[in-house]
Formats: sequence, C-alpha cells, structure tokens
Amino acid sequence: MLAAGSAELEGVEWEKGVLAYVNHKCVPNDDTAATHKKAMDLFLSGWSGLKIIQVAGTADGTAEADGYEAALRALPANLLPRNAAGMPVFDLSLIGVGDDGHFGSLYPGRQEIADESGRWVLSVDMKSPPSITLTPNAILASRDILVASAGVSEKYPMGKSEAMKTAIEGTEGPRSFPAQVLRGRARWLLDAAAASKLSSSYH
Repeated sequence: MLAAGSAELEGVEWEKGVLAYVNHKCVPNDDTAATHKKAMDLFLSGWSGLKIIQVAGTADGTAEADGYEAALRALPANLLPRNAAGMPVFDLSLIGVGDDGHFGSLYPGRQEIADESGRWVLSVDMKSPPSITLTPNAILASRDILVASAGVSEKYPMGKSEAMKTAIEGTEGPRSFPAQVLRGRARWLLDAAAASKLSSSYH
C-alpha cells in the first residue's frame, strides 16, 4: 500500500485526508532525524493533496507540543472528528514498539504513559533534542490501531519477538511496559520472527 506507484493508491482522493505523526523529534522537518523527512523520502512525496500536520522545526519541546496540538484542534470535525471525551478520532494509528515497550515517545517509567490531562500532544524532554508525542488517550481513541513488527537483523535475529511477547502476554503493566496499554484496542501485524515467542494459542 505504501509503495510509490502502487495500483492501490491510484485515484485516492488525498485532499480529503489528514496525516499526523504519532511522534516527532523537535528538529527541522528536513533534518535526517525528522520523521517527516523519512516519510517523504520513503513514500509520502507522491501523496499529492494530503494535508500533513508538521512540527515547526524548533528545539523547544513545549512550544512544539502546543503548536502541534493547536494545529490538530484547528481541523474541522469533518476532517478530524472528536469523541465524547473530546479526543481526536483518527481512522488509523500505525504503531511500532521498541524493545523496552515504548511506542511514540511514551517510555517506561515516565509520567506520559499515564497522562489524563485531556491533552492531545505532549512534550517529552527525555533526550536531546526533545520530542513530541500523541497522548495515550489520543491514540486509543482511534477507530483502528495497528501495531506492526517485521524484519530481522544481525543484532535482532528474532526481530522484536521478546517485545511482542511482553506487549501481548506480559504482566508488568503499562508503566513498566507502555505497549501493554494497547491490549484490547490494537490489531497486531507480526511476521514469523516477531511472533515466534508467543504462546501456542496465538499461532
């Protein structure tokens, strides 16, 4: 679906769509570390007409989070509906999970994973530069949440199998392993390596 020139993308009315990033480092959009640049280089440049919500490109995490949330809230309800709790309702949130269970910039042992402020976007001043992230409640309000994990490397010959097992079957709780908050809401798209350590009931 994401490949440039894919037949499935022909005729899509991109001007009716909005793309927001689950998280983004507080760097200029053309920086090699920017999620936006990576997306543009890989597939996004061909999606003419799509409304992309971008960071301003400064190193000020608080200002970037405030600005990103303001840009999302400024979208009309026909482009970005809200639920009864006032959260944005994205059609799809595509999520990757780190070895430590983080997704977006929601890391273990930090307060962001337990956020109940009503915010849509938070600043996470954990690394330099900081990053912004959608809040757990903003992600969980999505109509569909897809966790995708595939691929192996020399460093990870079994892919993200340990992380997937802990995310799906572990008992640590979201404060220790944030991806566990996605249980019951997300669909999990795993290759054979990533799924290899799950209990037999998942095979």
